[in-house]
Amino acid sequence: MKHFTDLISAIEITNKTNSKINALVDYLKVAPDKDKLWLITLFTGKRPSRPVKTTLMRQWCLEITGYPEWLFLESYSSVGDLGETIALMLPNPTHRIEKSLTEWMSELIALKPKSDVDKKDYVLEAWSGLEMQERLIFNKLIGGSFRIGVSKKTLVNALSKYSGIDVNQLMHSIMGNWDIKTISFEDLLNGEHINYDNSKPYPFCLAYSLEKQLSELGSPQEWQVEYKWDGIRGQIVKRNGELFIWSRGEELVTVQFPELVAALIIFEDDFVIDGEILALKDNAVLLFNDLQKRLNRKNVSKKILEE
Repeated sequence: MKHFTDLISAIEITNKTNSKINALVDYLKVAPDKDKLWLITLFTGKRPSRPVKTTLMRQWCLEITGYPEWLFLESYSSVGDLGETIALMLPNPTHRIEKSLTEWMSELIALKPKSDVDKKDYVLEAWSGLEMQERLIFNKLIGGSFRIGVSKKTLVNALSKYSGIDVNQLMHSIMGNWDIKTISFEDLLNGEHINYDNSKPYPFCLAYSLEKQLSELGSPQEWQVEYKWDGIRGQIVKRNGELFIWSRGEELVTVQFPELVAALIIFEDDFVIDGEILALKDNAVLLFNDLQKRLNRKNVSKKILEE
């Protein structure tokens, strides 16, 4: 866990993309392959569901420290993060626990179906053997709040710098469906799990938080700007006479938008369009909720189409 904790600390103290990439590459050089897979899993938002309720974490912290609840709540209000509040309030560790990221993640997955008593024993033992920064990461993992300020693009650039594999190939690879339990790090990077059929979308051109200073962006004439519409980010893929519509969550939503299929299937050439799917009525853009009605339906009724 120490290498992973050091990586998170290095990423959080900088807003420069190159510094984040270098920190990721340094981690990839020393981490076991399975830990590298968990890095990709966690950094792409595919983390497992939380095994412990945050209310229990708070309760156990109060039991250990003996602090009154009002002091905990005041501290939480000041810090703004539950995992960090608990990590700061716990007493110093009594011993040292050395486990890899893979070992921790495997144990956390196995912890979810266990009783609250067993969960408490496990969490208290972990708290007593981890340093403050390690506790913070541990708390975020068990409480389901782990997030990191690294875009998928930055992660892929780091993987490319480390492996020498093309950025676009890597983006396809980590975007595909893969299971950390059955795939190796090498096979993931090489895209061994991908079936490049007619429907395969490209990596989405999503908007990310700016990771550079404005002064580093260069001339405005070198950029293309688009509105941030309140719609569904999607890709329309037409290959070999077939047409597919993908959402940004990598789900096929072709049947939910039959009017788009009818309008675009008539074109002879193959193409891929990345953009925002919007609902229009009387030349005005409707709310996202009007589109949301379609997404959870297997078939779109005539009434919904008319609306």
